[in-house]
Amino acid sequence: MFNTLNILERIMLDPPTAKIYSRLGFKKNSTSLSASQRQETDRHIQEAVSLIDLQGSFLILPIRKNDGQKVELHPDLSFVSEKLGRFLGHCREAALMGATAGPSIMEAIREKTKQDKMTAVVVYDATASEMADAALDWIMDYINRQLLREGKHLLPRRFSAGYGDLALSSQIEIHKKLQLERIGVRLTGRCLLVPEKSVTAISGIL
Repeated sequence: MFNTLNILERIMLDPPTAKIYSRLGFKKNSTSLSASQRQETDRHIQEAVSLIDLQGSFLILPIRKNDGQKVELHPDLSFVSEKLGRFLGHCREAALMGATAGPSIMEAIREKTKQDKMTAVVVYDATASEMADAALDWIMDYINRQLLREGKHLLPRRFSAGYGDLALSSQIEIHKKLQLERIGVRLTGRCLLVPEKSVTAISGIL
């Protein structure tokens, strides 16, 4: 697993319904939904799930340098970020991870927008976002199961490009190292991932 790119062509997950409802703004103890509203929302969630094709990749690399200003994982992969340096702390290895919900859900969102079916658009969007995040959770769990054999584990949290002082342009090298084009994810000139519901992250290993 170390220094070897792992491509995950099919990630099977149940939708994190509670998180989807939370993203939609529904609060368990204070938001009242009628039976018909709940049924409609659940139907849209299931429609969205049927259009989502979760895929991912991950790569574990040694941390060659972390001086609190710069983190170097490879001769051609380094990040200038004090916050990332603090986040990784005394970790000697790091995991790069990426996941995508695929293009079909984004095509469906565009189509529903043209049809002015905004309830479906909002639910589809929330479902795709939470499913992509859940795919990263799944990848972290998968890595942890492998690391357990070595008495190691990932940090419980993860750090992403564009957060804090880690420049969004860091996506360029992350995208390259994870070979995200192999799972259909490209990078725009503004360093945004396409399809939109695609995510990357870094976590440390202790």
